[in-house]
Amino acid sequence: MFFRKHKFLPLFLILSFCGGISEAQTDSAIRVETDLINFEISVIDDTGKPVTGLSARDFQVFENGIERKIDFFEPVTRGANARPLAIVFALDVSGSITEQELEKLRFVVDKLTEELASYRSYFSVISFGMRVKLILPLTNQKDRIKKAFVRLEKDRDGLSTHAYDAADFAIRVLEKELPPADKKFARRIVILVTDGFPVGDTVSPETVIERANLTQTTVYSIILPSYSTLQRSSKPLMTPLEASGLVEKTGGKVFYPTEEELQAIIKSLSAEITGSYLLAFYPSEESKQDGKFREIIIRTREKNYRIRQSRKGYQFPIQ
Repeated sequence: MFFRKHKFLPLFLILSFCGGISEAQTDSAIRVETDLINFEISVIDDTGKPVTGLSARDFQVFENGIERKIDFFEPVTRGANARPLAIVFALDVSGSITEQELEKLRFVVDKLTEELASYRSYFSVISFGMRVKLILPLTNQKDRIKKAFVRLEKDRDGLSTHAYDAADFAIRVLEKELPPADKKFARRIVILVTDGFPVGDTVSPETVIERANLTQTTVYSIILPSYSTLQRSSKPLMTPLEASGLVEKTGGKVFYPTEEELQAIIKSLSAEITGSYLLAFYPSEESKQDGKFREIIIRTREKNYRIRQSRKGYQFPIQ
């Protein structure tokens, strides 16, 4: 891991000093203790764009149909004490990848890193083909990302496309390498840049979804235009990756950019990442003991908005 030290009090410590919600706090950033059931959510308007600037009062949470009190709420913001972004780029280098395709991979990583430069963030890079390789451990030193592509150029790897293995590996990188103070409340993201056709995986998509839900990791996917054989005027067909539910069931989104749209897609993905909210509540003692699954539905009071949430519910192991 490569980290620069920052002169600020970590969010974890701030929370430790808070026994509850003070009257002076606004509901735009409710901060409490850490024993919570977390949900990462994105709010989408009728044009498909993320909605920012909402507060806890704009949301309702229902557990098995019964409304629950929101005990923690925080949007993604800039600043030394803000929630960190933790992003793993998982890059498909399978088959006979060309120099042009490699340049597009570099473009996606470089531009998205630039878009997120003003946020407190960590980045990692992995490649996958027949094998999954850690190219760059999690770091907050953005200048290391460009250097990672020197290794990537040497790692073009076989005919298989172990996309699920890569997503699983990326989730474990975030869990293992995030600083302890940031683990609970980091915005965890895996960005798969791939052809959408996994081949030869040893890990099932169901296992990856379960691990992502447990760690509150959202998976996004970008299908590069150079991978696609579809006509530009055609509606993209659902790939096996999308059909697996890995992206949908972790609160993410699949992007199918054309050559001309790649820059716009990166801006859209950046808006998705930074336009989300972390919402949480304390579990009941009953839920901790009975081991039953509890469905969680999150709504906004504005009826024209729709919500993508990082998981559909939660359950504890039977005591």
